[in-house]
Amino acid sequence: MEGGGPFTQGSAGPHVPSVAEVKQEPRTGSWSSEDNKYEVAMATKPALDKDFLCPICIQTMKDAFLTACGHSFCYTCIMTHLSNKSNCPCCGLYLTNNQLFPNFLLNKLLGKASASHLVSNASPAENLRLALQQGVDLPVKELDSLMRLLSEKKRKAEQEEAETNMEILLEFLHRSRQQKQEELSLLQGDLQFLKEDIITVEKQRQDLLRAKEKYALKIRMIGDGPSTSMPDTLAACEKTSKSGVTSQKRGGQGGASVPSTLLTSLSMDYRGREASTGTYKAMVGGGVSSGKNQLDSQGLAPSPAVMTMAKKRRVVAQFEDLQEAYLQRRRKVAQVQRQKQNVNEAIVRKDEEVHSAGSDRYCSGLNDFQSVLTAFTRYSRLRVIAELRHGDLFHSSNIVSSIEFDRDDQLFATAGVSRRIKVFEFATVVNELADVHCPVVEMSTRSKLSCLSWNKYINSHIASSDYEGIITVWDVNTHQSIMEYEEHEKRAWSVDFSRTDPTMLVSGSDDGKVKIWCTRQESSVINIDMKANICCVKYNPGSSSYVAVGSADHHIHYFDVRNSHMPLYMFNGHRKAVSYVKFLSPTELASASTDSTLRLWDVKDNCPTRTLKGHTNEKNFVGLTVNSEYIACGSETNEVFVYHKAMSKPASWHRFGSQDAEESDDDTSHFISAVCWKSESPTMLAANSQGTIKVLVLAP
Repeated sequence: MEGGGPFTQGSAGPHVPSVAEVKQEPRTGSWSSEDNKYEVAMATKPALDKDFLCPICIQTMKDAFLTACGHSFCYTCIMTHLSNKSNCPCCGLYLTNNQLFPNFLLNKLLGKASASHLVSNASPAENLRLALQQGVDLPVKELDSLMRLLSEKKRKAEQEEAETNMEILLEFLHRSRQQKQEELSLLQGDLQFLKEDIITVEKQRQDLLRAKEKYALKIRMIGDGPSTSMPDTLAACEKTSKSGVTSQKRGGQGGASVPSTLLTSLSMDYRGREASTGTYKAMVGGGVSSGKNQLDSQGLAPSPAVMTMAKKRRVVAQFEDLQEAYLQRRRKVAQVQRQKQNVNEAIVRKDEEVHSAGSDRYCSGLNDFQSVLTAFTRYSRLRVIAELRHGDLFHSSNIVSSIEFDRDDQLFATAGVSRRIKVFEFATVVNELADVHCPVVEMSTRSKLSCLSWNKYINSHIASSDYEGIITVWDVNTHQSIMEYEEHEKRAWSVDFSRTDPTMLVSGSDDGKVKIWCTRQESSVINIDMKANICCVKYNPGSSSYVAVGSADHHIHYFDVRNSHMPLYMFNGHRKAVSYVKFLSPTELASASTDSTLRLWDVKDNCPTRTLKGHTNEKNFVGLTVNSEYIACGSETNEVFVYHKAMSKPASWHRFGSQDAEESDDDTSHFISAVCWKSESPTMLAANSQGTIKVLVLAP
């Protein structure tokens, strides 16, 4: 046969080379890599399995076929090989499809080896079941012995299982009782807080009523003229007032703050008076809105009774959050006092003396909550006091991306996609009734602007970041830029001046870098590579060493820039990109995300404190602004939402409406793009994607 086939002249059949012959043949050609894989597999397989491995797929052979040269392969493997080449994968001799033969003996051995492998890996129960199924004959005596053994094994297994189940059940019951006892202890403590605070507030209320009667009597006497009985009456009033104060001191319940009778209502939940709560809701539920609107339309201030009913309605609307805020503060005070009891006796006695001398320390939790309750019920709506249009005729897109007050709250600056920084005088905007308000300063830029930040000391300096990644410091007085930093490689989303060092500012960009700049230098002084898009940066108001960074990785990274290799803290909780971070105080941080939530964080303890929900934010940057009490943000529903920091639901909101009838159907496509509080004031600025800017004020 031509081609050097496996048959030789005069031979009676195929020559099967020995293993030694195969090993001595040179390993050249396309089969060398397969042979290497074969050797690796042979070295790692058990001795029994090595004889059953296909040299091509290195797996146990299936439907083994023998070649004319004496090698066995899986039928599928050797047919696939011969469709590409005409040689044996092992020895390289010429081979065709006609020189393949079924290897019946090897297939039979493979079947037995597979069955043996299954038996060796089977459990004793499976082996016994297999033996019985195969018809193993056992004498009756052995069957009886086997049945007794199985019965004993079954009884023992059932007993162990029952003991385990009882142990698990008992542990569950103990844990449940312990948890309920802890809840009961906590509930009893809360009931005690409520009982003590109700007594305190009722006494304070009685003192106020006595003082009110006393001064009312004085006014009546002054109006009626001099009377011989006036000194005696005043003396009696003063005596009554002093006796009330004395009894208050003996009771150990003091405090100079104005009391709130709403704590009586708060206690209803713990006393189980659901019917009373329902009556309370019905009492304050009806007719308040219509009466309030009627008074507003007449230009009259609402009466004290109407105001009280409106405040009670707001309390009922967020009763659960208010209750939790109250209990958190009272429990915190109780925990501090328990810690004081664990110190040595001398300090304990000293603390008890201080505690008995002044009861307002004991009531600090109540007073703290009272301030929260007062602030929360003070306002109920946002009222528009001025409005202006930010856009111009030369730009179809009028989105205001940033709006900021200056240091003295006399000027505010706006910036956006119109490539202009416009500075307005706040008093002029509020006091002048004009359709168009002209800026006092206007500065043109090369690119769309994303963020503004006024210098907190040098009132004429303002920084901007733009879509080309340029950070610019402007002088408002000269209308010129004084510094430009061009190190960012992509769009810069955020810039912020330090409140404690007027020469330092920080910026963040889509290039994943946070850069610290000094206005005395021409390049960045610190570079932090975050490996993710940076959406917002903010200095801690108490120090220029700490910076909060919101990132597209869903996290807030809190850096000490003196050691910027790793974040000091990392706040986790948002499910999407963090679009804004703002500090309410040096220890309180607020963040906004495109997961439609705001979150509050305790920077000191590195923990979350509250999640605020109510607005819609899934695609756009809708703005975030904070003061010491309130948080405001925009929404993709073209609304502004205001939250009290102790509440998880909005306290009030305002919707921007289209002035033109043609645009009324397109309101849903617009969103609030920027918001800014006037420092520690109920007044705020809000702008939307149409370029409309409104001055809003929180009103009762």
